[in-house]
Parts: sequence; C-alpha cells; structure tokens
Amino acid sequence: MINFKINDVELSVPKGTTILQAANQINIKIPTLCHLDLHDIKFLNKLASCRVCVVEDLKSGKMFPACATPVKEGMDIKTDSPRAVKSRRAIVELLLSDHPNSCLTCAKNLDCQLQSLAHDLGVREIPYTGEMRELPIDKDSYSIVRDPNKCILCRRCETMCNEVQTVGALAEVGRGFYTHVGSTFDRSMFETTCTFCGQCVSVCPTGALTEVSNVTKVWDELNSDKLVVVQTAPATRVALGEMFNMEPGTVVTGKMVAALKKLGFDMVFDTNFAADLTIVEEANEFVNRMKNDKLPILTSCCPGWVNFMEQQFSDMIDIPSSCKSPHEMFGAVAKSYLCEKLNVKPENMCVVSVMPCVAKKFESARPELKKDGHSDVDIVITTRELGAMIKEAGIDFAGLEDQEFDNPLGESTGAGAIFGATGGVIEATVRTAYETITGQELNEIEFTDLRGFDGIKETTVKIGDHDVRIAVANGLGNTRKLLNKVRSGEEKFDAIEVMACPGGCIGGGGQPYHHGDISVLKRRAEGIYSVDKGKKLRKSHENPQVKKLYEDYLGEVGGPLAHELLHTSYEAKPKL
Repeated sequence: MINFKINDVELSVPKGTTILQAANQINIKIPTLCHLDLHDIKFLNKLASCRVCVVEDLKSGKMFPACATPVKEGMDIKTDSPRAVKSRRAIVELLLSDHPNSCLTCAKNLDCQLQSLAHDLGVREIPYTGEMRELPIDKDSYSIVRDPNKCILCRRCETMCNEVQTVGALAEVGRGFYTHVGSTFDRSMFETTCTFCGQCVSVCPTGALTEVSNVTKVWDELNSDKLVVVQTAPATRVALGEMFNMEPGTVVTGKMVAALKKLGFDMVFDTNFAADLTIVEEANEFVNRMKNDKLPILTSCCPGWVNFMEQQFSDMIDIPSSCKSPHEMFGAVAKSYLCEKLNVKPENMCVVSVMPCVAKKFESARPELKKDGHSDVDIVITTRELGAMIKEAGIDFAGLEDQEFDNPLGESTGAGAIFGATGGVIEATVRTAYETITGQELNEIEFTDLRGFDGIKETTVKIGDHDVRIAVANGLGNTRKLLNKVRSGEEKFDAIEVMACPGGCIGGGGQPYHHGDISVLKRRAEGIYSVDKGKKLRKSHENPQVKKLYEDYLGEVGGPLAHELLHTSYEAKPKL
C-alpha cells in the first residue's frame, strides 16, 4: 500500500492508483477533459493530453496530471493550490485561444465539456489571441459531421474508435498548429472504415464530432401536405426524459407519444411492434437454419454491426439473419399495408424514425432498403434531436398527460421492449423459438445469463432435444474477438447477438450524453426490463396485431411477401 496526503487528508491506496482515482475515493473533485474512464467496458483514456487535471505536489514542488500519475509514497498533493488552479485556467485559456467562438450555434452548446470547464474556472476573457484554423468540415456522410477546427486533441474519439471499437477510422493527422484527429489522408468519413456507430460522437467533449441534423427536414415535412407518421425505438423511452431533468431510466413512453402528437405528427407508432415482427421472422429463420444445419445465425438489427461485418468480416456475409432491422421493417409495412388501409400513396407518406442511433441515418439511405425508388424510412432523428424539437416547440414535457400509440401497428409485447439492451434481441428470439420448436409453453421466460454489461456473454439454452449455444457481444471490439474465434473454429455457437454500442441501443450514439457514467446505462437497462415485466404479453409471437398482419396481408411467416418486404441482403465491401 502507498501512503500519502491529498488536501491534508492522509490516505493509503494500492500501488498503481492514480491521483485522480485516489481523490475520487474521498469525493475530491479534480476537473478533467481528455480523461474518460469506463470501467465496465475496460476502457481508460490514459493520454493526459490536455493537462487540465494538473495538481501540485508540495513535497517535490512539481505539477502532475492527476489522471495519469500513480501515487508515490510520501506525496503531499494539493488539488486546489493557487498554482494548480492558475495552471488549469491558463490551459483552458490556451485551448480556447484557437477554438471557434460559435458556442451559440454549436450542436454541443450546453453539452460541451470545454464550455462547462471554462465556466467552472471563471474564464471570462481569452488573453491569448492568434491565428485561427480554417480546416474543411466533413459533412458528406449521412450520420456524422466532423469539424476539425473544434478538435482539442484529447484523443478520446481515436481511442474509442481504434481501441474499443477496433474500427480504425480515426487517426491524428496534420502537423504542428494544424494537427487534429481526422482520417487517413483526411478522407470523408464516408470513405473510411467508419461504421457510423457514433461512439466517437458520444465521447467527444466538444463539437468536433456531432451527428448530421435532420431536424429541419422533419419540420419541413410536418408543414407539408404529406401524411407524416413517426415510430419510436425501444431505447428512446428510457433516455428521453434525461433531456428534461428526469432520472436516467425513467420510462416516458406516454409523454413521448403526447409530445410527438403536439409536434404535429399525424400518427405515432411503436417500433416495439416491428421488433416483435422481427422476432417472428428471425425465430422462423433460426428454426429453418437449425433443421438444415446452417448455423450459426447472427442478429442483423444493428446497422453499425452490419457495416462492420460487410467490411471486416465479409467472408462471413451469409451468416447474419436476412431480416431487416425493426424500424426498416416498420417502414416497409407502413408504405405497403398501412398505405393500403389508409388509401394513401406511398409517395404521399413520410416515415420518420426516432432512434438512439446515428448509424440508422446511414442505414435508411441504403439502396437495398428502397422499393420503387422510395426508402422504407424517409428520415431518422436521434433521441437528442427529438428532445431538441420538443424544447424548440416550447412543450412542457414533464407536464404532459400520457397518450397511447396509434393503431394498427401500435401494440407490442415485452419481448419487443428488451431489444434496447444488449442480450435483448437473442432473449426475445429464444422465447419464440422455444415454443416454435417444442410446441410447449415457455414458463420461465427471463434468461438472465444473456443480460448484463459483460463485453461477451455465453450460455447454453435447452430447447427440446437441442442444447443451443448462444453468445452475445456488445461493442465492436468484443465482436471482433468473438467472431475471430468463430472464424478459426476455436468456438462454435448456434446463435449470436451483436450490438455495436457498449450496452446496446441504450448506449447508442444518438442518446443523451452520459459522459462516461456507466451507471446511466445500467439505469436505462433497468427501465427497459421494467417495461418488459409490466407487459401482459411477453412473447413476440403472441402479439395480436402481428398475427393480424400475417392473416390480413403478409400470409405465412417467412413466405414470399414477408420475404420481399421484411428481408434484405448484404454486400461484401473492400477493406479501406
């Protein structure tokens, strides 16, 4: 154990403990900027590039970055000495000296950690003035905007992309004053290995990385003559409330529906219905592939994972389920079945998706997800963008009376709800596949071995005479580890769920920023599972509106029309 003092408090900590970790143990706050510590996904950004967390060791008279300096025997640390505070302020002033002064119009305004730090340190003027960078802004992708002029070289995004997600789309480029985190040869994100998972956006402390905003497009459609319908993903309802000072995990489904109707949407639907539809098709596909010995089957509802698979594991392109993602299934059904019921031409209907994910923006533009020239889903906005629209409209969100989703296509089961958390898709599939294979009722429907935040989870489920081996991966780095073992033959599974984002959709790149607080994700997951428990029906194939859709329109599960509308194909892409 190492003995030392911090702010006159004597402490004894294990060897290797940093000054910042020690300070956190006794609730001493040291400001940080480049530091990001996500213990549950084993991620620690150790670069100490910003030096904002400098503290003074009175014994040696030296200044140290608290986030990357292990405690040494006999240290006498002062976190709030005049020298330490003055140094921090000077560092922030230097960071601001060539930072664009566009806070009022920046997408990260009031969510910018540099802005918050400057406020907390009392920075009211910038004494250092000089040349400003004017680097080109990358807006070419459907999902992510990269503004290198706002980059402060904290390297969070680079660590997340390259080490946690193992995508390798970001790198330090340029020299001297023009150094910034970008892509190789400063190519557009669209021309890199980027999967558009948006985790770089989630960890960027400034406006250097943000999502492509579709808010103006939605307002324009709401003011058009089209029938504008909207669907909301499972994970949005346990995170949207955070934008209105509610606790993470608060289920705000009814208020969200009411807000969407106040915004002017003609009809409001639940993507959970389409999640149930996805499970019915995917469970049927799993059963057929089991009979024909064509396993494993991989889930395909995550577009970030699909992008990753097409580039990084194109030799395994026949393994994922051919099912479209739930919101794309809903779009296809809305522009066929719903249009017929409402006597509306598909071109006169606009389908908007509210998603926890920025990759869904890219997904909705994929050419294979169009029919007769019309996209299944016209516009995708994130949970954050919906929150911004509600605020823009001056709606008192907390005071709204709960309202119900519209029908048809509005009813869902608990199985549809758990899609939002890692392990949820495969758990919902097992619930339906079990009863399909055995013909018996499944009484114990909660598969807790499939839940939790471990990067890779494995279990075996007994279904009739079959011992079904299941794996669940969340985060693309964990996915790479798992699939490399499958590819080499080291591991063999029957079914694999993959979600690109740590924690699943609850931690998606379009959710309210959690700033590295994993407890926020855990509470969102608890909210998701509480929705499931509160449902009378908890198996997707029991959804009466899904049954009616097949009876009235689709025909048999996995049949010709179902396959035409609800399934897709993938394209092997060259590694960039």
